[in-house]
Order: sequence, then C-alpha cells, then structure tokens
Amino acid sequence: MDSIRVDRWLWAARVFKTRSQAADACDGGKVHVNDQAAKPAKAVRPGDLIYVSLGQGRRRRLKIVGLDERRGAPAQARLLYDDLTPPEPPRPRWAPPPVRAPGAGRPTKRERRELDRLRGF
Repeated sequence: MDSIRVDRWLWAARVFKTRSQAADACDGGKVHVNDQAAKPAKAVRPGDLIYVSLGQGRRRRLKIVGLDERRGAPAQARLLYDDLTPPEPPRPRWAPPPVRAPGAGRPTKRERRELDRLRGF
C-alpha cells in the first residue's frame, strides 16, 4: 500500500474520533494536505504534511510517517505521524478573587470602591 484516503488516515491516526467526523472536516475546509485543501478521497503518502484545524482555535501540523487502514491502539497510532505542531503559548494566570472573611459584614464604601477599581469599573 503506497497511498490511502486522507479521511481514513486521519481516523486511523486518531486525529478524529470517527471517520465521518474526519470526512466532514475535509469537506468543511479544515484539512489541508501540502498547503492545498483536501477532499475526503484525497490520496496521501508518507512524507506529506497535513494541517488540521480543530475546535477552540487549535491547529495540528502532522507529517505522515506510516499508513494504516485499521484503527489501532493510541500508541500504535502515534507511530503513523510526526507531530510538528508548535507548542501552545502559556495561558495567562488570573489573580484569585478578593476574599472577605466570613462574618465580616457588608463592605464599606471605601472597600466597594477598591473592589470596583480591581474589577475595572
């Protein structure tokens, strides 16, 4: 076997949970093979670069190393590609919300103004 359908490879490599999800992503323009939009029946070979846009703005960049028509264990699926995806930038940390001691009562006008300044109002 020297080539395989891109939707079948994406399913076997466990990029998508089902083959129909992989086919829908290809039809929706979310999958590119060698910088060209790919239909589900596009044949891919080892050495091809695949760009996949996933939900929440995540993108994966994969280089095909092996081909397999059957979906196997996750460890076996990782052998089918080299992950060239750059690491995600660190997420900004949020400061913990201000805490009042239990039983301290309502905040004073001065404390309310400080809270509003912290919240950006």
